[in-house]
Amino acid sequence: MSLLPAADLAAPGRPAVDQQIREAILGGEFAPHQRLIEADLSARFDATRAAVRAALLTLASEGLVERLPNRGARVRSISVDEAVEIVEVRMGLESLCARKAAENADEDDMVWLGELRTQIAQAVASGNLVEYSRLNQDMDRRLRELSGHATATQLLERLRAQSARHQFRLAFAPGRAAQSAPEHIAIIDAVMARDPDAAEAATRTHLAGIVDVLRTLD
Repeated sequence: MSLLPAADLAAPGRPAVDQQIREAILGGEFAPHQRLIEADLSARFDATRAAVRAALLTLASEGLVERLPNRGARVRSISVDEAVEIVEVRMGLESLCARKAAENADEDDMVWLGELRTQIAQAVASGNLVEYSRLNQDMDRRLRELSGHATATQLLERLRAQSARHQFRLAFAPGRAAQSAPEHIAIIDAVMARDPDAAEAATRTHLAGIVDVLRTLD
């Protein structure tokens, strides 16, 4: 039996309060350094103050929110230097996941990856950057699932959330899609070839490119 009041529990089919606030932050509905006022969040997400307070603590532990002494909470701003460090850590974890995905993928996975490869190429050719960004997220998520590495997946989900704003800026930077699409396709090709070494190398090349571009940002 739950000890939380009924209003603190997510209604059937409705995401938990921390997930709703997380998605709002990652979606740009709250700006960096913006104050997160419990009363306002409680009204917006139809949750009790206790549930909102617990959600903010969870998000603080993830690095998305920072608690201010006697001033509540605000959206944490990630500097470019910190974003670079996050990508450098991701490089080791994502290359591990790509390697294991190449080892674990079955025939059904190959069909899905082949379709994704085509969709990525079409999205870039048509200039549909929103769709391209979504497909990249689908690819990253699927490779984590195929890796079967729970620890790497958990760490990556937290790290990617922290750097989501910078990733969004990169995705829509002029000419970036034309550069990154072949890198994503190279990762898919290596996994489909069941070549762990190539999958790891392609992933490292892609993320090293992200580091280079991040360093050009203000």
